[in-house]
Amino acid sequence: MAPSAQTHHRSHSLLLFQKLLNLRDSASPLTLILDTLEQSAGPLVQEFINRGKLARSKILFVSFTTVRKPYNVDIFITARGKSVTALITEIASHCAPVSTQTPKEATNSQKCLIVVDSLNPLASRQPHVLPLFFGSIINPFASLVAVYHNDVPLVLSRTVNEYEPHPLTLLSHMATAIFKVSSLYQAVETKRAQMRSLREPEWGLHEGREGVLIGLRTGHQPEGLVVEMEMRRRSGRAVAERFILSSSRGGPGASLSLLSDHPLFAPAKDAESGAEGEMADSTFNLGLTEKQRNDREGIVLPYFDAQTEVGGGEGGRILYDMGREDDFDEEEDEI
Repeated sequence: MAPSAQTHHRSHSLLLFQKLLNLRDSASPLTLILDTLEQSAGPLVQEFINRGKLARSKILFVSFTTVRKPYNVDIFITARGKSVTALITEIASHCAPVSTQTPKEATNSQKCLIVVDSLNPLASRQPHVLPLFFGSIINPFASLVAVYHNDVPLVLSRTVNEYEPHPLTLLSHMATAIFKVSSLYQAVETKRAQMRSLREPEWGLHEGREGVLIGLRTGHQPEGLVVEMEMRRRSGRAVAERFILSSSRGGPGASLSLLSDHPLFAPAKDAESGAEGEMADSTFNLGLTEKQRNDREGIVLPYFDAQTEVGGGEGGRILYDMGREDDFDEEEDEI
């Protein structure tokens, strides 16, 4: 990729990621965050809340598993033990749109950010009501950010039809943006193993050890998490990119960067420096001097004139210049 095209792609990806985090111009009405036991979605959810607070939007937090009210949250709703209808009614009462205004005329204080800390209880209990739940609370004035835990076993009720799609498949189909978070330390270690042609390490449940749920963590792990973004445009085209989200020291928000630009994920040597290193390790010189390069370009190869306009296109004509010692024979040498 050319340097100008690479710079344009980098700037476009970062601007798109920031637009999704700020939920500007209703960029994503339904944002789905997929996390695991190895890496929680908490830092990314808190970044959504902080940016929504800076934009003076109303922050509504729907709790299925969270006990305490998070920081910068305006309204905290406990969803455990409530029916879906009662939950929809309570959420809609706090995020009711103003009928006299359009979404463009509404101020930031009239917009609402709804955060659901876990969709697993709702997907396990009543997966068929997910479209109704989303359609009832999402409007031009409200955006929804929901978390789904990939490692939590989903026990479906017996009333669920076995031919219905899996709740995660349904959620991925309805979401306009999907963020999959993972550990930066694990991504770096996996990359190092790939560069050395070694077996990729595994952590937590993937280790296959009895009683191990979370991988071993050391005190020298890099701060931050990897965010794999997949945004669906209105045309249906998906835009995918991988980012690093790390807490900024002394700044109001988190710092963002592409995974390919992160120093811990960059290769140890460039391709050009690697090629020069391999040539330097040889016992003889494989390069050419300037004089040798000019002499090579000045060599006229055999039958070179047959490729020009003079001798080309004549069905394999042989061009030969006779010397003084050659004897010309009219019968044999006439071609």
